[in-house]
Amino acid sequence: MVLGWVGDPSSRADSLPLRLAGGLHALTLSGQAPALAAAYATGQDPTDTALATIRQHPTFLLDWLKSPPQTNEVRRSAAVIAAAHWLTARFGLPLVLYELGASAGLNLCWDHYALHAGGKCFGPADAAVTLAPAWTGPLPPVAKPVILDRRGVDLNPLDPVADRLRLLAYLWPDQPDRLARTAAALDLAARVRPPVDRADAADWLETCLSTPAEGALHLIFHTVAWQYFPPATQARALAAMDTASRRSTIARLSMEADSHNPGAGLSLTLWPGGETIRLGRADFHGRWVDWQAPRPRP
Repeated sequence: MVLGWVGDPSSRADSLPLRLAGGLHALTLSGQAPALAAAYATGQDPTDTALATIRQHPTFLLDWLKSPPQTNEVRRSAAVIAAAHWLTARFGLPLVLYELGASAGLNLCWDHYALHAGGKCFGPADAAVTLAPAWTGPLPPVAKPVILDRRGVDLNPLDPVADRLRLLAYLWPDQPDRLARTAAALDLAARVRPPVDRADAADWLETCLSTPAEGALHLIFHTVAWQYFPPATQARALAAMDTASRRSTIARLSMEADSHNPGAGLSLTLWPGGETIRLGRADFHGRWVDWQAPRPRP
């Protein structure tokens, strides 16, 4: 199947190497490939063991190759937490959350996580997950966000219980801290059950924003997801935000690749008016944040 792959196997399209690597990791995580797990753990060259594992588990791996890689990087919530504090200081309104490309909804639960930056803690003291990115720039304002409701959308939403193995398999064996962090977030999501709908993002957003939230701010956010939407979907989603702003206060938080380096650009667009505010930059996996947001004007 690998050598005769129909389509583009590269990272620009089908990401076939990641599919195979994820399948092999899933076998080790599920206890089906102890020899490969030992090779990973000791750092030895796993090539021969991996080839033997492929020969031993063809049915499992052939099925795994059918699905594209899907992750739900929790550390991206650091930027969402900072932006939510900034918006709360600016507007003083509770938030209704909408996440585009939400996967299993782990980043919809950001208010259950703590952000440690500059010697301060933003979030609950008993947080299920603690995020401590390398932080440069000023700190976000101390203005605790209040969440009224939350919902996400994805073309292929994952369940934090049924799809736990898939979400962990695309984190690699030499990343134990990332595996532990995601496992803790999955445990939380299994309890909180953030709702994630299976739908086209534009269709879904048009429906969600058709009902205004009185006395609240609609926060629509996406982290390394927008680039995968077709241009028509992007245009309709933006039009839905603009239309809804005639009845509601809207904020769009974007953490996406742009024409600059390093990392992803962070920006907020606010409606009514469509003002865009540059918040800084962040590592694609949330390992660092360069926060350059202006002081919010209440």
